[in-house]
Amino acid sequence: MSPDAANPSARRTELLEAAYRYVLAHGLTSLSLRPLAEAVGSSTRVLMFLFGNKDGLVHALLERARADELELLAGLRADRPAGLAQAADEVWAWLAAPDHRALLRLWAEAYARSLVEPDGPWAGFARATVTDWLDVLAACQPAPERESEEGTLRRTLTLAVLRGALLDLLATDDALRATAAVTSYTASLRSGDAAPE
Repeated sequence: MSPDAANPSARRTELLEAAYRYVLAHGLTSLSLRPLAEAVGSSTRVLMFLFGNKDGLVHALLERARADELELLAGLRADRPAGLAQAADEVWAWLAAPDHRALLRLWAEAYARSLVEPDGPWAGFARATVTDWLDVLAACQPAPERESEEGTLRRTLTLAVLRGALLDLLATDDALRATAAVTSYTASLRSGDAAPE
């Protein structure tokens, strides 16, 4: 982490936002500093000064992407949907919205990199997102369910369905089929059929 990360300058914040827009369009896999610097109106030297090195910049970009995810989660916590099925429906509506595809492709890329390259700027990204989402789903469950083993299994299964449908949607762009699958799952969740044995 660069010394400026804890108390960012206006220029660092401006360049981070511009770099974030760039990686939403181009991804992180083949990120090269020179084209990025040109695209954001800066230089590699300035980026290195502000972010320490490429890993520091990637880490800052992942934190920025996670901030968008946490904003959605904060909204769910504030609204507190009535039950797991309603929460899953609301989360899926957000995930399936076409204007969120770039962010979610970036999320999928970072999630996968965190699994296969557990060191460096990706470290802990996948685990943190699982924890974030499970915490939000737990908050939407009634207390007796939330605190039970069955409640833990229900929210874990719900998260697995949402993530699986999201990866399918990102791979195929078939929103109708993915949405139908999620809707079928949440209907069974409402009726109790999706409860683990």
